[in-house]
Amino acid sequence: MAFNGTWKIERNENYEKFMEVMGVNIMKRKLGAHDNLKITIQQDGNKFIVKESSNFRTVDIEFTLGVNFEYSLADGTELTGSWNMEGNKLVGTFTRKDNGKVLTAYREIVGDELVQTYVYEGVEAKRIFKRG
Repeated sequence: MAFNGTWKIERNENYEKFMEVMGVNIMKRKLGAHDNLKITIQQDGNKFIVKESSNFRTVDIEFTLGVNFEYSLADGTELTGSWNMEGNKLVGTFTRKDNGKVLTAYREIVGDELVQTYVYEGVEAKRIFKRG
């Protein structure tokens, strides 16, 4: 499975602006842009186990494609939604519990990189990871 492995953050594109639109305060935005995020992904058919490790927290997320689950962002924002496969892309659609607005996330392998794209309120950001 292409996503399997450990991925370390390499660079961000427009991530601070994205966090600002999400309502993250300036101190957390500055810290979040340099969180040293590492993601370990294990895929078994439609089931995924994702471990996210950063300077702030380590969290294990288990999900099955197409099945809703709850998730909290590092800043405490609570979401509910699901991931689905569209071609070779993981597409996540999540609704914020506090305001009902939708956050869309994409994960895809581009060359030797894992590219995570986030779209919220018309603002798009990317976090690019290399295998670690």
